Amino acid sequence: MYSVHFYVYMKPSLPVLLQVPNSAQKTKMFRSRTFWVKFQGSGTVRWCCTQFAYVPKHRPCQDQALICMQEFMDSTRKLFVLTGAGISTESGIPDYRSEGVGLYATSTKRPVHLKIFKESSKARQSYWARNYVGWPRFSSFKPNVTHTTLVEWERKDKVHCVVTQNVDRLHHKAGSHHVHELHGTAFNVICMSCNQTLPRHSFQTKLRDSNQHMSARYLEIRPDGDVELTQDEVNSFQVPPCERCGGILKPDIVFFGDNVPRGRVEKVRQVLAACDGLLVLGSSLFVYSGYRFILQALESRIRVSAINIGPTRADKHLSFRVDARCGEVLPRLVV
Repeated sequence: MYSVHFYVYMKPSLPVLLQVPNSAQKTKMFRSRTFWVKFQGSGTVRWCCTQFAYVPKHRPCQDQALICMQEFMDSTRKLFVLTGAGISTESGIPDYRSEGVGLYATSTKRPVHLKIFKESSKARQSYWARNYVGWPRFSSFKPNVTHTTLVEWERKDKVHCVVTQNVDRLHHKAGSHHVHELHGTAFNVICMSCNQTLPRHSFQTKLRDSNQHMSARYLEIRPDGDVELTQDEVNSFQVPPCERCGGILKPDIVFFGDNVPRGRVEKVRQVLAACDGLLVLGSSLFVYSGYRFILQALESRIRVSAINIGPTRADKHLSFRVDARCGEVLPRLVV
């Protein structure tokens, strides 16, 4: 198919070079090597591709919003960054709450609660079967420009720490060193009885050895890294116990219905107390685990700003919020 190159100006200061199939011109659908961009009127942008399939509808960042964010960065010496699922959607990982594309908007499925996981062997069997199949894809997701920009800021001593609500390890993959995983990580497994931990990749091998009839394969993934399976596939799945004590193994993450460990919270509070600015990236702050740090910042008169598509729980407390995609805004800021 013959293609032409030209510049599409999504806004006066942001030309984007796209490779465009002639057949798409009449439908206002433009394609490059990595994504489709559909203009839906009134300047709204909808990403239609594997990488941006879970990014909700949004408008391009406005110049004035960018100016406000740059002023915030210029006046901040030690930046505390709080990241949520909204930054990982740009790597292709779905989230729960994004309008129109999140799990809650597209499915009746809900994440398992800790109480159910502990009490029901069937729930654990279902969880690990789906997680086993989805793990190769989930563990292969790569950082995006938001993650790599934060690494650059850390190297320039602008970012004092990154506190993430995500369990995908993308900050580590990008090269960030000062990362606090508020909700734990999917890359470790822990025994609920003796607290012994092992790498998730090692546990994948144990699961494979116990379930040689089942293959890990590519399927549409959920925010917590699992996929949809038939009931027959789930019923035949074997979950090995802890080798040390025979206890129940779970991913080393904070499940719904669980609490962030107190020691972890206190450590993050101490880090925040040493900062003079808090930047929220890609989080609605719906859950209290992250929102508590906004309240602490307010008490300490630490300025708080956010970049997020859609409103947040803390909007009334923010200096301002940029309603845009993090990957569009961060690379345009100078530190």
